[in-house]
Amino acid sequence: MDGTNGSTQSHFILLGFSDRPHLERVLFVVILVAYLLTLVGNSTIILVSRLESRLHTPMYFFLTHLSFLDLSFTTSSIPQLLHNLSGRDKTISYVGCVVQLFLFLGLGGVECLLLAVMAYDRFVAVCKPLHYMTIMHPQLCLGLVSVAWSCGMANSLVMSPVTLRLPCSGHNKVDHFLCEMPALIYMACVNTAAIEGTVFVLAVGIVLSPLVFILVSYGHIVRAVFRIQSSSGRHRIFNTCGSHLTVVSLFYGNIIYMYMQPGSRSSQDQGKFFTLFYNIVTPLLNPLIYTLRNKEVNGALRRLLLGNRKGGKE
Repeated sequence: MDGTNGSTQSHFILLGFSDRPHLERVLFVVILVAYLLTLVGNSTIILVSRLESRLHTPMYFFLTHLSFLDLSFTTSSIPQLLHNLSGRDKTISYVGCVVQLFLFLGLGGVECLLLAVMAYDRFVAVCKPLHYMTIMHPQLCLGLVSVAWSCGMANSLVMSPVTLRLPCSGHNKVDHFLCEMPALIYMACVNTAAIEGTVFVLAVGIVLSPLVFILVSYGHIVRAVFRIQSSSGRHRIFNTCGSHLTVVSLFYGNIIYMYMQPGSRSSQDQGKFFTLFYNIVTPLLNPLIYTLRNKEVNGALRRLLLGNRKGGKE
């Protein structure tokens, strides 16, 4: 996968779940259904947030970006996985592997940072409610989202070439269902301690630092909530903040496990299922988590549907 490998390596074989052929058929059906529901759920969030003027607030601006991010994140690998599960062909071109690795690393980094931005938004909404719209003005919201996207993609621009340059002595079988960094590191035929150390340092910056910021933000939020006398006010805050914390827990739990120990054999075996979880289950659950108990989104969706029906009758 270094310069010489790149010129001779025309494709990779994604082993995925090929050692469990009976499981592949079940996974194909389950993943296909989950992927379609993910597309519908996140697209609905984006459409409702854009079409309903009452949802033109910082919180839903960030939620729209999260939904778009989840759509992109899932689509970067699930179609290839479905293709591999549906037949004997498990190959992916070298260019396809490069693109998949870059998008997977980049979009994963963006999500870490975007979740931190959303935590800051909730912190301002709860701790400084009277100044919320003044602080979270459109320019700041756009700037925070731009920083999240730029830093996430910049991290991928650094890590993707380093990972792909690791020599693998002609081996082209990736013990995973996608071109993910830990699997490619494990393929290398050289000592990978240096790159694993680099991965760890960058993971601290792109993964753990946002997580620490999220936890500190919610520490302040919890203190502010206990000062609120109204039980209905507390309940409303717990609903919105609880949704965000659930998403953070689902996403970070898997990411930390995977990228804090990128080259170990145990993480390689278990990594397929952990990756599958945060690649399809988390994006599938995010729309449900944010909308099931969210009266604003449910109300907006109801108004849009009823409005369309009335328009059709007229």
